[in-house]
Amino acid sequence: MGSIEQTANLYRSLRFNAIGKGLQQLLSEAEANDLSYLQFAHQLAEYEYTQRNRKRVERNRRLAGFPVNKTLDEFDYRHQTTITKRQVNQLLDFSFIDNRANLVFIGPPGVGKTHLAIGIGQKAIDAGFKVLFTTALGLVETLELAEIRGELKKKIASLAKFDVLIIDELGYLPMGSQARYNLFQLVNALYEYRSVILTTNKEFTDWAEYFHHDNVAVPVVDRIIHHSHIFMMGGESYRLKQKRSA
Repeated sequence: MGSIEQTANLYRSLRFNAIGKGLQQLLSEAEANDLSYLQFAHQLAEYEYTQRNRKRVERNRRLAGFPVNKTLDEFDYRHQTTITKRQVNQLLDFSFIDNRANLVFIGPPGVGKTHLAIGIGQKAIDAGFKVLFTTALGLVETLELAEIRGELKKKIASLAKFDVLIIDELGYLPMGSQARYNLFQLVNALYEYRSVILTTNKEFTDWAEYFHHDNVAVPVVDRIIHHSHIFMMGGESYRLKQKRSA
């Protein structure tokens, strides 16, 4: 019969690293609680599964690239009368991801669009989904660089590996014709395949002007809103309120 260390090394060699690392503690708990063989076997499997899931969530959170750590618990609904906590909570069964639907938050700067997008993204990661956050400007630059290198399809394919793509602040800065075409290529690839969470200061009726009446405006809007939950957000900027109260 091997020692605890030898047994732990066997678990590690089988890539049950969490069990290998925590075996001593798990044995002590099993002895203290007089666990049966079956109960101990279940405890080992549950411990390994829990630790692997925790590490996967932590890894996915790092990969998401959130610029700040925003949570839904921190969102102040008292100052945002155009969207309710109940409406947001209804999204947290993540059926919109299962159905490849989109979320669109439309409104002026500072009303909480980005906060909600990040908060929902955080919850989606906790639920096991892969999420990527990018500003519209950052996305445009990424796609343009890939297009210059002849790797646009490859880059779009890599973005499509995420269950949810958060595109923040679309409409704040103008885009050139190639950038608009690249965006259309991405939206077309994600359509009915992945979910997008979009924040924008532009109502859809203004998109033709924003896209300089380019012929990609209509198909982009069509693919975004076809399966989507749209939230029109109003009110005064939170940042302006904070500045006034300071």
